[in-house]
Amino acid sequence: MEAVARLRDVPTSPRKMRLIADLIRGQRVSRALGLLKYQPQAGAAVLQKVLLSAVANWQQKNEGERIEDADLYVKTIFVDGGPMLKRLRPAPQGRGHRIRKRSNHITIVVDSAAQPVLSQAEAETPENEQ
Repeated sequence: MEAVARLRDVPTSPRKMRLIADLIRGQRVSRALGLLKYQPQAGAAVLQKVLLSAVANWQQKNEGERIEDADLYVKTIFVDGGPMLKRLRPAPQGRGHRIRKRSNHITIVVDSAAQPVLSQAEAETPENEQ
């Protein structure tokens, strides 16, 4: 069963955040947290918090299971553009240059890589019965 965590309006450009998101896409959660911990970019700390939130959401959905047995991995991660703050900066000869302060939205989906245990009745029934 998968769990989702979203963070909206992060004041970093989506392009910078996608570079970090590409590092952890498809990775195991423990490895992804290790990668994010030692990345020098400022967005790595934000992604680490969102990933921990997704793991906590997974725990809420699956109270009977242990994280170690579930073998969680980052199923999906994407960074969308958010609202832009538009400012004017003085330029030579009385002009004004537009400054766009970008933001983004982060969505992380974690899922269990462990296969669910089938009941004995489902395991004994062949799939191609006629």
